[in-house]
Amino acid sequence: MREFMHYITNAFYGATGWNEDNAYQELNATARGGATELIDFPLPRGLRLTLSSLATPHFATSYQLGSVGIVDGSISYLHSTVPLTGIAAQSDRIPLPALLRSYRRLHDLGSRDRQWYGGAEGGLSEPTPPAITAADRISGNNGSSLLYGRLYLPQSLLEGLAVRRFTPALQAQLSAVSERSLRNGGTLLGLVQYDKGKYGVEGLASTDGGLLGVRGLYNFGGDASSSAVSPPASTPNPEHNGNGQLAERERIYGRFSAGGEVYYGTLNKSGGMSLGARFATLPTHRGTPLTATLTINPLMGNINATYAVLAREYCSLATRMEFNVYSYESEWAVGMELWSNRRPAGFLLGADPNNQPEPGPRPPRKKERSFQAKMEWRLDDPEPAGRGPGAGEKPADAGSKEEYRGVLKARLDQNLRIGLLWEGRVKSLIFSLGTGVDLRKLGEPFRSLGLEIQFSS
Repeated sequence: MREFMHYITNAFYGATGWNEDNAYQELNATARGGATELIDFPLPRGLRLTLSSLATPHFATSYQLGSVGIVDGSISYLHSTVPLTGIAAQSDRIPLPALLRSYRRLHDLGSRDRQWYGGAEGGLSEPTPPAITAADRISGNNGSSLLYGRLYLPQSLLEGLAVRRFTPALQAQLSAVSERSLRNGGTLLGLVQYDKGKYGVEGLASTDGGLLGVRGLYNFGGDASSSAVSPPASTPNPEHNGNGQLAERERIYGRFSAGGEVYYGTLNKSGGMSLGARFATLPTHRGTPLTATLTINPLMGNINATYAVLAREYCSLATRMEFNVYSYESEWAVGMELWSNRRPAGFLLGADPNNQPEPGPRPPRKKERSFQAKMEWRLDDPEPAGRGPGAGEKPADAGSKEEYRGVLKARLDQNLRIGLLWEGRVKSLIFSLGTGVDLRKLGEPFRSLGLEIQFSS
């Protein structure tokens, strides 16, 4: 489960208009918000409780207490110079997709002043971006900053993060970890990020091994093209142009991104590099949202490919393949995310007469797409006037959308290890219940079991 502080940090980036996707380190962001997180989502262990609060629009706190063999916990503080006044901070009001989503679409390069929390249809895009005034936008692009600190107990490990925005295109980050058992007592990592929309460049330096590096990402096609025109939300039936030819129908509207990184350790005299590419549909794409990534490490011989798709508005699927050209070792894994608007009992047991949705007008059932439209990754053409739903009925998306109450995540890898995670909300508590199962050891299949509970105000 993503923590409350991660949610607040995303709100800060959204309020200042920073595009997190336009960096090479985020190349698999939709794979992290797709394949990677759909497959490698963390499973809770033991019992963990978290109490958080956005005390003021500029200050947030979080306290965590856990029990995994021993009692441990952490204390976190966060300060933002930009007021975060447009987000829901109460745990009973936070849109679950904003906190628990896995698949998310790319941000629009032409919209630097808004944050897409959901990115999926039919409820996953319900959360609205923080309200940004003109004064906030000016301060966010000229000197906005964020400070975050977290102390882990009882091991007395301290981590911190400082983000400083100098211009709309320039940002610096400094993160540190301090603990006696670490080499030299801790590590320090600095990042300088330059984002021009069409491309993004980063420089990094770390005290761990004296690491120095540079990485970049270049976008082309889709909204990155100077002549690109986003397809309309609904495209009418093809019409003949002046030459009597059918107007070309755009089937897949997305963005290609390619980049790489080079790094060198000045202390251990070793270096490395990697190359990567990504294709992802944009929020204005009318068909099925999808993301595909490919990363290559030429020196180590590793090849990693991921594919994630929002199969339905409530179901996401992902797969990942890894291969090493030197050792011929390979790995694969698949993942799934299934959202539900039922209460916990109904989500697990199916329909329950005592657990029906609140009475009210029921929107008509959404029409299934035709086979041809699915093959072309698009929506069906609009129905002619007088056809479609019954006369006088409103379209399905015209009615109020019922809030999602929970999500079930599952994964399976080549070692027949299964991960199951059920996340949702009960009253004012957000919970995460997960377990790991090893099918090769049927005598003791359950390898872990845990429950996390969050409450924020």
